Amino acid sequence: MLDRLGMTLPIIQAPMAGISTPALAAAVSNAGGLGSIGVGATNPAGARMMIEELRARTQRVFNVNVFVHAKPKADPAREADWLAWLAPLFAEFGAEPPRALRTIYKSFMEDPDMLALLLEMKPAVVSLHFGLPSSDAIQALKAAGITLLATATNLDEARVIEAAGIDAIIAQGIEAGGHRGIFDPTVTDDGLGTMALTRLLVRQTALPVITAGGIMDGAGIAAALDLGAVAAQLGTAFIACPESAADEAYREALKGPGAHHTCLTTLISGRPARALANRFTALMAMILDRLPPDYPIAYDAGKALNAAARAKGEYGFGAQWAGQGAPLSRSMPVVELMATLARELELSHRSPVK
Repeated sequence: MLDRLGMTLPIIQAPMAGISTPALAAAVSNAGGLGSIGVGATNPAGARMMIEELRARTQRVFNVNVFVHAKPKADPAREADWLAWLAPLFAEFGAEPPRALRTIYKSFMEDPDMLALLLEMKPAVVSLHFGLPSSDAIQALKAAGITLLATATNLDEARVIEAAGIDAIIAQGIEAGGHRGIFDPTVTDDGLGTMALTRLLVRQTALPVITAGGIMDGAGIAAALDLGAVAAQLGTAFIACPESAADEAYREALKGPGAHHTCLTTLISGRPARALANRFTALMAMILDRLPPDYPIAYDAGKALNAAARAKGEYGFGAQWAGQGAPLSRSMPVVELMATLARELELSHRSPVK
């Protein structure tokens, strides 16, 4: 698979919508890995601009990631209760919560314009998160010569991916930062770790497996390959690179105590996602039986609260996604990080890991 994509290193940079930039993705691809951009948080016009900029920066293959979540169910009463619960926090920063919440991100499942854009621009790779689109969409993308990847957090999801004709599975362990790729958030998440999940999918599916979750250095990549994966996907490892879109508060938080206490939370967006411990994630202890609105409706409230807090100099309400390997983060340009990862990978296969 790596040969088919022209990759010389088994390293895929996670898409990280809102954090990954064309400059970041291009630098990873130029170094022999697979750079990625996430377009789930933008519209087709924004996606076109990102792809065009990325193509201007690299002649190598790259990945475009889309969100394929189920259509959120609007629930005015539940949303009003959520805003009322958050109201004291808005008041702390001299602001009021929104009068109503919106569905701020359209699912690829319901976005024929985004599909048309991908079929027109034909990126070499498209990756799918939160589920799969229709079989017609999958066949159209494959007919356009696009390699398809999809995230699985368990064997059942992997088997659905395999049956759908997807080319490779991204095995997302519970250690991974950002949103869990679970297809149905109402189903109990077994929380499989990266190691167990990778080995399970390697042994019980016929597709190439890409390991994701908690991998920060060459030794981690080597471990993934030893488990049978064809590549490792790293996200948090690239956040501190100057080419990422992470703001200064995010970068500082990545170096702080919150990096040692990442946690899964549904508070910020309405779907479980792993973040650095901060004031927002601490609210999980107070949520009791209250359910946030569906993803991405809840995200509208989370973004509004973060904006109100930032206006008063408080940066603890940001969506500071990060995996459990966050304390191993290193701040360096992408080209330097990729060279370091390659060197560490080679050394790990020569001698015991230290």
